[in-house]
Amino acid sequence: MKVEVWSDYVCPFCYIGKRRLEEALNQFPHKDQVEVEFKSFELDPNSPKNTGQNIHEVLAGKYGMSIEKAKEANRGVGQQAATVGLTFNFDEMKPTNTFDAHRLAKFAKTQGKEAVVSEKLLNAYFAESQDIGDSETLADIAETAGLNRQEIVTVLNDKDAYANEVRQDEAIAQQYGVRGVPYFIINQKYAISGAQPTETFMGALQKVWEEESPVPVLQDLSTEDDVSCADGSCAIPEKK
Repeated sequence: MKVEVWSDYVCPFCYIGKRRLEEALNQFPHKDQVEVEFKSFELDPNSPKNTGQNIHEVLAGKYGMSIEKAKEANRGVGQQAATVGLTFNFDEMKPTNTFDAHRLAKFAKTQGKEAVVSEKLLNAYFAESQDIGDSETLADIAETAGLNRQEIVTVLNDKDAYANEVRQDEAIAQQYGVRGVPYFIINQKYAISGAQPTETFMGALQKVWEEESPVPVLQDLSTEDDVSCADGSCAIPEKK
């Protein structure tokens, strides 16, 4: 089974949705047979690397609300994050452009480090207030994941490196009609939009597994024991 996840590293619900998917997978008996692949999606491709604003000001400007309303909205998101063990430091977040972060993740994929780098990027932005639009910061993050720093620097300095891979993900998202993230597609057949409850992910995983598993999963409707024969002998019913 394959789960494709379109997300952005400055999207709070992407981090929350990632955790809820992970919670579901940890309860799923066939977890070892599920592949999770991260796909690139930029919420604002035109965002500058340095906006000169904090996250509350960015949100207020985008939706035409007061700073206090923006802070209230962010507090609500932070409360949701807390339900899955995440701590979001909204006051210190550094809004930025995420294209280079996505390119880094694509390079990490070639090294078998996509999952760990994606997690580190999300944690760096939301919990540690790091500037994930800065090349040095990105190199530091990737190096802690076990990637070669010189190779990372070379990739980040070449604006064309892995750019096509990022754009291809975004083009596929457009074909699917994805307008917001996180967006999950299971076996190119079922979609889940947003950071849905863990139970929703569990139900989806189970549904797809039962439909596509080569071995039928039967629901046992039997009501009595000791009424069958097996291994060359028959059960002896107990007297009632």
